[in-house]
Amino acid sequence: MKVNYSLDDLRCFCAVARLASFKEAAINLNMPLSTLSRRISKLEDDLQLRLLNRDAHRVSLTSTGEQYYLRSNTLFDELADIDNDLHKDKHEPKGKVVVTAPIYSGKQFLRPIFYDFLLKYPEIQLDLRFSNDLIDIEGQAIDVAFRMGNPSIEEWVVRPLKHAHNILCCHPDYVIGDITHPEQLTENSKITCASLLPWRLVNQQTKEEVDYHPKKVIRLEVDEIQMVTHAVKMGLGVSYLPDYLVLPLIESGDIKQVLPQWQSKERKLSMLYRDRNNMPLRVRLFIEYVLQHFRE
Repeated sequence: MKVNYSLDDLRCFCAVARLASFKEAAINLNMPLSTLSRRISKLEDDLQLRLLNRDAHRVSLTSTGEQYYLRSNTLFDELADIDNDLHKDKHEPKGKVVVTAPIYSGKQFLRPIFYDFLLKYPEIQLDLRFSNDLIDIEGQAIDVAFRMGNPSIEEWVVRPLKHAHNILCCHPDYVIGDITHPEQLTENSKITCASLLPWRLVNQQTKEEVDYHPKKVIRLEVDEIQMVTHAVKMGLGVSYLPDYLVLPLIESGDIKQVLPQWQSKERKLSMLYRDRNNMPLRVRLFIEYVLQHFRE
């Protein structure tokens, strides 16, 4: 049924009913007494119901008006609760922040940031969703997204955080042979990760580009990058991994780089979020915390 009365007039009626006084309700609503009286009369005309009994000394609810007040006033109480909750969103560091990130970078160097943030803000919760798929960040109500590559989403701010390359590597004792080009890896044992195929490489000196598709002597195929890293450390063969994973292992001597003049094109890890206007405080604090971490 179509509503043929003003909800604002209904709010005026609830104020009069709650205070049992036109005068006090007018003060509470910050409007002239004559305006309030006219609006209540209009509401009764629109509803074709008498809601209030008026005399020179007091105002009281009719039986119909009492039923109407009991049902209607709860709506305005709920709206007041919503207003309070929205105020908390804007001004108090509490509530949930929904975050998505690639599995590998999320586990590798975003994880400690997430934990430190939660320790600093004990009333904020993180809902972390790790995926290498490009999930629908609008449809899943994501607050902050981390993505590799060059993401571009309309009306979302993109902040580059970190640059990375993929490189070739193997165990220090693995005999790679005297090779100078990725195509010469054919007879070497290889470990592949489904999300990192083909092995896209650029020679840093000649700028030659190669998309190498490992096809022969594949010792292990997995879809989880940590498994690949462990397999390389065990000496099972050559693989192609992000430098942020393997550089610490190269430094410690657990693995070595193969064909160091070859690496992938630069890939960026970026943070995406909506325009910061009218953003909940918890989301703003999270964004600022991440940016500060990468600036340091």
